[in-house]
Amino acid sequence: MPEDRRRRLTPQERRAQLVALGVNFLASRPLEELTIEELSEKADVSRGLVFHYFGSRQGLHREVVLTARDSLLRASEPRPELPALERLHDTLTRIVVFVREHRGTFYSLVRGVASGDPSIREVIDQSRDENARRLLGVFTELGMPQTELLRVALRAWVGFTEEVLVELAVEAERPVEEIVDFLERSVHGVVAAVGRAA
Repeated sequence: MPEDRRRRLTPQERRAQLVALGVNFLASRPLEELTIEELSEKADVSRGLVFHYFGSRQGLHREVVLTARDSLLRASEPRPELPALERLHDTLTRIVVFVREHRGTFYSLVRGVASGDPSIREVIDQSRDENARRLLGVFTELGMPQTELLRVALRAWVGFTEEVLVELAVEAERPVEEIVDFLERSVHGVVAAVGRAA
């Protein structure tokens, strides 16, 4: 048996390989162009095998988006040992750096799924909810009452931030520090407006 014969992948390894190829696809092309045929060709496997793992194009898209979303959330996980304002600055910096390093993927997530199916939009909305929850933790730690208005304002700010990141980190070359400074000032402005409304 030749030494260089490829090792047969386990089902878990094959599935992980296919998802990774799908996420890599997003770096240069939009999600809607990812088909079972395209992925099977990239992986050099049959269409039937890809279908076996994901069930449909929709299932494939959901897994790819879920994996890409989780990568961003892990990369920007707040460091609990930092004081609240330092934690905010650190988290925002890591988000901007991640977006700059994975422009195509981020763009595909926040733009490409806008008209997608509900299950994929749900995956993205979960990410937005988690980011808003992290922000809520920072500002309640700083003494802001945890109100419905604060929760809604921070959730809306997450959507605003996605637009800022697309415009300044994906489509332009603004320095990371400048983007982070703008985002910090804007979120403090939103929270101050909530305080005045209360």
